[in-house]
Amino acid sequence: MVFGFSANMFAGNPDRQGEAGAYELMLNPWARSAGLHTLTTSMTTGVDAMRINPAGVSRINSTQFMVSHARYLQGSTVNMNAIGLAQKMGENGAIGISLMAMDFGDILVTTVDQPEGDGTTFSPSFFNIGLSYSHTFENKVSVGILVRGISESIASISAFGLALDAGVQYVTGPKDNFKFGVSLRNIGGAMRFGGEGLSFQGESPNNNLSYEFTANQRAAKFELPSMLNIGLSYDFYAAESLRLTAIGNFTANSFARDIVGAGVEFSFRELFFLRGAYRVEMNTGDETIGPSAYTGLSAGAGVYVDVSRNNDTQFQIDYAYRASNPFAGTHNISVTFDL
Repeated sequence: MVFGFSANMFAGNPDRQGEAGAYELMLNPWARSAGLHTLTTSMTTGVDAMRINPAGVSRINSTQFMVSHARYLQGSTVNMNAIGLAQKMGENGAIGISLMAMDFGDILVTTVDQPEGDGTTFSPSFFNIGLSYSHTFENKVSVGILVRGISESIASISAFGLALDAGVQYVTGPKDNFKFGVSLRNIGGAMRFGGEGLSFQGESPNNNLSYEFTANQRAAKFELPSMLNIGLSYDFYAAESLRLTAIGNFTANSFARDIVGAGVEFSFRELFFLRGAYRVEMNTGDETIGPSAYTGLSAGAGVYVDVSRNNDTQFQIDYAYRASNPFAGTHNISVTFDL
């Protein structure tokens, strides 16, 4: 399925950049993968995988619950909140559900006559919910699929759409050192806004009659920001307690520049983690299209604590920072329970 859809992914051209909608689908609220600039296509697992590669959802022990908060581009007053649950089904399968919502704060209502605001406010409602299933074959190959509902609305207009994610992960090596992953994200039909906010009152087109009537405008359709991710990683063990993972990833965007990046994750006893990554946008020679806000650098850290005597319940807290210009970067913090 992934490679079958990929032919359409590469059919775009730089002239299409910025023409899609629902760009919140490209945002990552989870701190664990955000610390590696969302380059973890090959190694993401559990709830985190539902935002990057659904094939990794089944690579959990039993149950995983995660909540996260992110300050998107600090200074913009935009926040992201997310919650997710992944549950093992049998020995090799797993299902998952995740919800992400955007918080834009209170925005002043302005008019032509009152450009400084009329004393009232509004707040857009952007959220999406995903349902996924993943299956692992002999601990080597896992596949996954996710269906996501997308809702965007303000007081008088709204839009709703469906998107499909699919992916595969392959693991091999003496200690499962080498990991390879491919995912295709945000494949779906075009969305369109509708509602009373697009209606207006006008004069009768018949010159012989004088009356007002209400007409409805039709908003233009917009596509989803589909993308193809290809990633790999390799674990280096200096001792039983020390692990260094090198990560590489390529992202082909249909409505934005392609991205290539690399990162590393250092682990001590699988309890303390340090992460860092750097990504660059390709084909930046066209000066008519400016770069994205992210400057390319990301960093993160995590602490995992066993909260049960038999080590089957683990509490995890992760933090991530992604540098940006302008604004003061994006800050993510996530709390995870592995049962």
